[in-house]
Amino acid sequence: MSLLLSNAAAGQDAPAPARNAAPAPVRFLLTFDDGPAAADSDNPTVHILETLARNPLQDNIKAVFFTQTRAWHGGGTETGRALIKREHDEGHIVALHSATLFHSNHRFMSKKTLDESMQKGVDDLVGVTGVAPKLVRPPFWAYDAETLESYRQHGMRMLLTDLNANDGKIYGINFSWHKRSNMLTHLAETRKRWAAGAMPVVDGSTPVVVTFHDVNTYTSRHIQEYMDILIDVARELDVPLAAKPFYDDRDELERAALASTVTSADAKPQLPGLWNWLWQ
Repeated sequence: MSLLLSNAAAGQDAPAPARNAAPAPVRFLLTFDDGPAAADSDNPTVHILETLARNPLQDNIKAVFFTQTRAWHGGGTETGRALIKREHDEGHIVALHSATLFHSNHRFMSKKTLDESMQKGVDDLVGVTGVAPKLVRPPFWAYDAETLESYRQHGMRMLLTDLNANDGKIYGINFSWHKRSNMLTHLAETRKRWAAGAMPVVDGSTPVVVTFHDVNTYTSRHIQEYMDILIDVARELDVPLAAKPFYDDRDELERAALASTVTSADAKPQLPGLWNWLWQ
């Protein structure tokens, strides 16, 4: 006799399959690209670290910093290396963006050059923090099967993004009139995947990856406002947030970030701006 018939014979209703279960509440996973900044005074990376540590929304927020370890104006300087160490010491995740003098495109490198660059980046971060990076984000969001394989061989997985502040450093244009509308648009698109149950759930929450640039002085001056906007647009879109809407524990942050990574070149996630059109 089937379980259904057995339950019916006992006068019990068969358990119905769970349908339309509410998705897990969202936690914003903050990430910063291109840093650290090397300014001796009014350093934007420093200001962001201070704001994450103390702010009206949630103290001791932890973020992922995708660093350029050999940038001539950042991670390759004494100030930059000190800030990479500070990021790690304060409980953030230090990840790799590039290990070149400039913001070099990984897809345009030969396999040998890319592998050498990845190894340099790993060595740089181990030398400063004592910990090998587990996460990498390609400059210009440009990746293919070869870059993914190089990342894998060097012990890293690629994290892209769900929401992008569109705050990349543009010299001469260092402000934004569309902070809120931009975040609202991106979260509305991400909400569709969240509502469909198509996003990972980690420790009872759905990580939503948000990207900023900690070398951008405008971002550093407005990072508190950006975080306020994230909370506000989530409420407007009826997206429930976790009790702590941002991550404040490095281990939880790492689990959430790793669960959100892309490991196959066959996956075609939405990239910010025009990058889908350019690369895919």
